[in-house]
Amino acid sequence: MGTLVIAELLVVLAMIFIGARVGGIGLGIYGMIGMFVLVFGFGLKPGSAPIDVMMIIVAVITAAAALQASGGLEYLVGIAAKFLRKHPEQITYFGPLTCWLFCVVAGTAHTSYSLLPIISEIAQANKIRPERPMSLSVIAASLGITGSPVSAATAALISQDILGAKGIELGTILIVCIPASLIAILVAAFIQNRVGKELEDDPEYKRRVTEGIINPEEDKHNLEIAEEQPNPRAKYSVWTFFAGVILVVIFGFFPQLRPEGVTMSQVIEMIMMSIAALILFVGKAKASDAVNGNIFKAGMNAVVAIFGIAWMGSTFYLGNQEYLNNALSGMISTAPFLFTVALFIMSIMLFSQAATVTTLYPVGVALGINPMFLVAMFPACNGYFFLPNYPTEVAALDFDRTGTTRVGKYVINHSFQLPGFVTTVVSIGVAAIIVQFL
Repeated sequence: MGTLVIAELLVVLAMIFIGARVGGIGLGIYGMIGMFVLVFGFGLKPGSAPIDVMMIIVAVITAAAALQASGGLEYLVGIAAKFLRKHPEQITYFGPLTCWLFCVVAGTAHTSYSLLPIISEIAQANKIRPERPMSLSVIAASLGITGSPVSAATAALISQDILGAKGIELGTILIVCIPASLIAILVAAFIQNRVGKELEDDPEYKRRVTEGIINPEEDKHNLEIAEEQPNPRAKYSVWTFFAGVILVVIFGFFPQLRPEGVTMSQVIEMIMMSIAALILFVGKAKASDAVNGNIFKAGMNAVVAIFGIAWMGSTFYLGNQEYLNNALSGMISTAPFLFTVALFIMSIMLFSQAATVTTLYPVGVALGINPMFLVAMFPACNGYFFLPNYPTEVAALDFDRTGTTRVGKYVINHSFQLPGFVTTVVSIGVAAIIVQFL
């Protein structure tokens, strides 16, 4: 029995590894190959496909894509740019906090792409080492997902298949994770302000200035572009999107307002799809522009990835549930924090908080881990910063023209490791303290 389980596990891990290397929809399609092998090769019964989670991603991403198509996202970026330019000396604090807030509201880390060049240019113009705010901003964006009322990961966590059945509502997630992530970012920003040499003393920066790659006096065109607001109706789209998020939060905090038998997942799906239609109407945007934007494409990649990888994981676990529970229960009961480590490692392989939740959290529930402690462990799903190949990390490396945000000789010694581990440890620690009072 044990040999067979190991063979099946190797298939699962191999498909995750190959899918992650391929990127894009690779996780989904190779996950489905693994699913085929488990069912037809090893005779396992198919598990439950994460349909609810996939539908939530579709709904939320559709609303965010409509916001982008109507110019609402650019409008928000322009407001953020003006705010950040007024407080350049605090860019290491305000830059990451702005990225975090954008992702909390929108439910996707991809909103940070518009902010990263602004943060980099403001830091450079004020002789602040861009690595300090840039690396933390990327981490803060991911942390925003595990505190967002409309993210796919949060929706998966409170679904009836995972913690929803244990009485955990959206309000609980927000009460625990939002203050925990906020404190973690502030602690990490304090540390980041002491990282590395000052910009004017950095040898790579001085080399680029000497060779003419960087002109410290040149006009910061990125800031000007970001502050343009070509669509006067964009602000109406923003308020419409905010109204949808507020509705989601209200129904999450007050479940008694929901009709009997209606789950929070269904509420999110109905509200966000309806809001997408309203955004297109008030912003006079085209539906075709929404589906052609990078937010929609990234979201659909996530749907395919979760479809394949989570279904494969569910099939493997359910097919070997008794064996795995017996093997893991003693270890987890002795040291529950090891489940946090498992979440962290799984997120590195899956490159997705939602996929990590749908794949591993059912195991935690089955092992009898206290649901409130599972909530506190939620930020551990942000571990994909460990390898510097996630799109937001790649973008930050490209946008920092000074070269201070970098990947070292050994690949894993990169700029994102320190803020990543600091925010993960601090947020989980603060969340654990909060749940003690809940």
